[in-house]
Amino acid sequence: MIEKKKPVICFTLCYGIVAMVSLVWCSLTLAPVWAAPEKTYVGSEACQECHEGEYKSFKTYAKKAHSYESIATMKKGLNEAEFRTCFECHTTGFGQPGGFQSLQDTPHLKNAGCEVCHGPGSLHIESEDPGDLNEDLTAKDCETCHSSERVAAFDYRPLIHGGAH
Repeated sequence: MIEKKKPVICFTLCYGIVAMVSLVWCSLTLAPVWAAPEKTYVGSEACQECHEGEYKSFKTYAKKAHSYESIATMKKGLNEAEFRTCFECHTTGFGQPGGFQSLQDTPHLKNAGCEVCHGPGSLHIESEDPGDLNEDLTAKDCETCHSSERVAAFDYRPLIHGGAH
């Protein structure tokens, strides 16, 4: 009787190990298919090739295309923590994965660029699908930075899409 149970136990154990190895192998090889690709920030210069007119207009007329200069001039009167709070609106992706970190590490994200409004552009650059970006912008999208408190504090007069492109 004991002899008859050993093959059953051995078979069950072997089957269990094979099933476990198969499950691990499948999860490792198929994980990228299940997981959505991560969007990352690429900087406004990456948009220039396909959106030349918009890029030129943005760089020429939009104050935010040179927004780091605004906070750099104010740095003298601020401590480091106060200065870093300026990054939230005057740089691209600050506080987000892959966003602005410092002038040394992420100089291509030092100004508030295209991706501040349209979101990280890596997937759009690969796919050229406009659906990979935030296309339908409203005034509500601008209020992340252009809140009533900031508008009053900096005497800013908001214009929807004014000078953006």
